[in-house]
Amino acid sequence: MNNITKDRQLTHEVSIDAPLDLVWHAWTISSRVSEWFAPETVIEPEIGGVYELYFVPGNKEGMNTKGCKVLHLAHQKELHFSWKGPDQFNEVMNNNELTVVKVSFQTIDEDKTSVKVIHDGFKDTNEWSEAFQWHQMAWVQVLNSLKAAIEKGEGELCCQLE
Repeated sequence: MNNITKDRQLTHEVSIDAPLDLVWHAWTISSRVSEWFAPETVIEPEIGGVYELYFVPGNKEGMNTKGCKVLHLAHQKELHFSWKGPDQFNEVMNNNELTVVKVSFQTIDEDKTSVKVIHDGFKDTNEWSEAFQWHQMAWVQVLNSLKAAIEKGEGELCCQLE
């Protein structure tokens, strides 16, 4: 019997009433990302550039994606970056091979854009199940916050601690 572990991925999609360039900038400009995703961000929109989100302001040690990088960039089409899960999943998903978030953008019409997030690299094991389920819920919140921030100026930062 071989021990090959299959990877799982999750996929979420949202339609946003805004032109493509506005939605693209919401993912690729630090000040815009901090309006809907995490309060502190360092985004360098170039291959190999950092894609770091700090979910607790001032905390550079925990609850962040420090060290994550842009892996692929196709202007206003695709953005891929490495990903670290929250601290409770450090032992499972943040030690060796990181997961990957792939965001794709598509114009529906001049004032409507589709955003699709595919999060790859979750192992299909019991240890990873809780992390997978947590991210299923978190990406729904993230995309809802993105939509609210762009359409109404009311983004709710994801995954905040009370």
